[in-house]
Amino acid sequence: MAITLSALLSGCTADPPAPAPTSTADPAPAEVDAARDELAALAAAAQDRHLTAAYTFATGDGPDRTITVTSANDGTWRVDVPGWGRGGTVDVSLAATADGLFQCALTSAGHAAPPSCVRLGDPDDSVPRKLDPRVQHPFTDWLEVLTDRRAPLAVSPAEPPTGAAGQCYSVESTSASLNAPLDVGIYCYRPDGTPSAVRAAFGTLRLAGEPGPAPATVALAGPVTEDDPVGREAPTPDDSPSSGTQ
Repeated sequence: MAITLSALLSGCTADPPAPAPTSTADPAPAEVDAARDELAALAAAAQDRHLTAAYTFATGDGPDRTITVTSANDGTWRVDVPGWGRGGTVDVSLAATADGLFQCALTSAGHAAPPSCVRLGDPDDSVPRKLDPRVQHPFTDWLEVLTDRRAPLAVSPAEPPTGAAGQCYSVESTSASLNAPLDVGIYCYRPDGTPSAVRAAFGTLRLAGEPGPAPATVALAGPVTEDDPVGREAPTPDDSPSSGTQ
């Protein structure tokens, strides 16, 4: 009996199982989730933020320009982009109204005529790639992507671009698809949802001054015509003066 009891006592005093290792994983995933939630909330506020605002537009390959963004109370929008068309000689305006999606050629060095507009499609259609200045996306369809938690994005806090302010986030694509839902880059917002800066493949936008009130609806820059839309490339000597697609 003594031997048996001794054996039992020996088994009871064996070393206890080693405790489970304490996790030393980087807490970054929780921070990333929080950043994604914060950015989604700010983008949702931006969707509801109707204003008229000017943004300094820098591309690094020429002087800075000022684009004008109008987000009207009825959901229509307009973005004016100086020096985009025909080798930088024509100012253009993109607008989505109840009647459709339009590109307008504004009076400028390469377009001496009064402003005129061309219908590109329905209000929710995409701007054709060869006619797309891209600067309108952070104020329109990319907001829908930023609010969609199912979108293949990785979000983390970021410092504002030089000369900019606001709460900023670095946005990366987690998809291998060539058709990313938006440009990767830095997206910044004020607490009320006002976009304050964007740095993406097309360049850097920085809010210039205080936004103004939004109109009830946007107005096109000119009458709608049957002309061709304005292309980005400079016309060649063989192009007719009226051609806008070269």
